Amino acid sequence: MKILVVGGGGREHTIIKKLKENKNCTEVYALPGNGGISLDAKCVNIGAKEIDKIVEFAVENKIDYAVVAPDDPLVLGCVDALNAKGIKCFGPNKNAAIIEGSKVFSKDLMKKYNIPTAKYEVFDDADKALEYINDAPIPTVIKADGLALGKGVIIAMTRDEAKQAIIDIMKDKKFGASGNQIVIEEFLEGPEVSVLSFTDGKVVVPMVSSMDHKRVGDNDTGLNTGGMGTVAPNPYYTETIAKECMEKIFIPTVNAMNKEGRTFKGCLYFGLMITKNGPKVIEYNCRFGDPETQVVLPLLKTDLLTIMQAVTDEKLSEINIEFYNKYSCCVVLASNGYPENYEKSYEITFKNNVFQNVFVAGAKIENNKLYTNGGRVLGVTAVADSLEDAIKKSYSYVDLIDFDNKYCRRDIGAKALKAIKEVR
Repeated sequence: MKILVVGGGGREHTIIKKLKENKNCTEVYALPGNGGISLDAKCVNIGAKEIDKIVEFAVENKIDYAVVAPDDPLVLGCVDALNAKGIKCFGPNKNAAIIEGSKVFSKDLMKKYNIPTAKYEVFDDADKALEYINDAPIPTVIKADGLALGKGVIIAMTRDEAKQAIIDIMKDKKFGASGNQIVIEEFLEGPEVSVLSFTDGKVVVPMVSSMDHKRVGDNDTGLNTGGMGTVAPNPYYTETIAKECMEKIFIPTVNAMNKEGRTFKGCLYFGLMITKNGPKVIEYNCRFGDPETQVVLPLLKTDLLTIMQAVTDEKLSEINIEFYNKYSCCVVLASNGYPENYEKSYEITFKNNVFQNVFVAGAKIENNKLYTNGGRVLGVTAVADSLEDAIKKSYSYVDLIDFDNKYCRRDIGAKALKAIKEVR
């Protein structure tokens, strides 16, 4: 089988490595891929948002199956365009990807179908939003309606911060047209949990839960990033919570999308907050999360390509999906200065075959050497029988990798270790 994976980060590298475990997978192409991915797939310099070029390449190269991984091409209708040429895909079509593409849509969907989430108001007029903030409960959360590279959510701790966020998004157009509408919502408190799930529009199969670490600095300090590391499973996601989520959130969401004529097939990501009033949805994503994928897929026992094809063919109920009863930890190695200003093009060196435990996010290859080429450079993942051992192993791998300006958090998983004791 010839397989095409759209995207070029650590998530895509993880997906590609997992797909290659299937013996029927003979060729894998990555569009655009990256330097690290080029060691596992044929990279083609076509951007993830260049839909016409992606389709043209897929047709010319007789691609058998495509995996559209990032949010942008999904929201732009990449799956629809490939399907129109007879190419089967994993990923939702455009009218289902709106669940991530529009915060207003997803909040209204939850309100209409009584899916637990934070209280909210929608604004398309900046002055009215600013006026609302004068009496709104603080802290509050301001969200740009559309996609904003994961940076369109601002937690405002003061009224002034909230007003500045509104001005930045709606008046100064920091995120372009994505900020034409905003959602102002209630600030929820509690541990966060990420749950990726496979769904074919009929059944939902949640994957192992995970815990992301968004802030750049230890002890959750500093700026928000795309994610500095993850652990799985998340100790706050107990069997009781999982059952409640399935009954009140997961199945109702898939059913709601069906009722709206927007059947969702692919990976539906639930960003949850476990509040004192039970689990609530913070956000939906229409794809695998990054870097959650880097800890969840290494724990997947069942063949990934088989699952993806079952999703596409709406036969997910016919296969038994299993995960290893283990723990995993991913530490992100970044360029110092990320998420703001950082330098690139430093050589990356690896000792003791550690590269097999690495998912490459931002690197290029020149003369058979790997060089830094992004803010988040590598995801270093370890699997073990205990969370403590997975964390130790991951950091031992981190210490075998070197490049100038290398930076990582040194407390990935610490919160989860503490939570294990609390939950017990």
